Amino acid sequence: MKNKPGVLFGRLMKHIWRSPDTIITVALIPIAMLLLFVFVFGGALKGAIPAGVSYATYMLPGIVLMAVASGISYTAYRMFQDMQAGIFSRFNSMPISRSSALWAHVLTSLVSNMITVALIFLVGLAVGFRSSAGILAWLAVAGLIALFTLALTWVAVTPGISATSMEGASAFSYPLIFLPFISSAFVPTDTMPLVVRVFATYQPVTPIVNSIRALLGRQPVGHDLWIALAWCVGIAAVAYVVAIRAYTRKALVAR
Repeated sequence: MKNKPGVLFGRLMKHIWRSPDTIITVALIPIAMLLLFVFVFGGALKGAIPAGVSYATYMLPGIVLMAVASGISYTAYRMFQDMQAGIFSRFNSMPISRSSALWAHVLTSLVSNMITVALIFLVGLAVGFRSSAGILAWLAVAGLIALFTLALTWVAVTPGISATSMEGASAFSYPLIFLPFISSAFVPTDTMPLVVRVFATYQPVTPIVNSIRALLGRQPVGHDLWIALAWCVGIAAVAYVVAIRAYTRKALVAR
């Protein structure tokens, strides 16, 4: 019985390997945005970014976060499908913790999104992204992206198990996908009007983008990293509690 969550995780990963179009689809829009900004808007926007930094290098962290926000919608969609198929009802009848089945989906989301992120970095290299960061900095970047992915995935769990339609299960991700546009992802926040600048400065994407950018550029991270970690941990903790309560309510109703 204890291995049942592992079985579900293996089942989900098999679906992803057999249908790699999911990862490709998730990566397509961010990659298209990367190419659009670099080759169409890059020349006009380059004057707003620090000298000596290519626009591809500057904007890639924001594209990565956009891809993660897009990828978690598929997690909600897969959870909705399993709810409709009665997979979770079977797990409710087994002597395992309620969070085990949810963690299988969350870990699957983490693996699939990290594969997508790797694809985006490869495309970034082809269009001008460069980094002189060492192995420790790259590991820190990977850890921060993974933590951000876990946080957003737990946000996706609640609509995934509570939605009444496929559209409802994934619609929550749309604001998250566009959140990087109102941040420091594509232009410095000091170029924005006051009200927009205040929002962009204090929303979670900006310190995460700034931290990734500083780590990859071998620059001092400053307090942005601690703010980014606080946002990720805080979002993950709140979303986890809400998801477990939603799952528990759903299980009680099913009985």
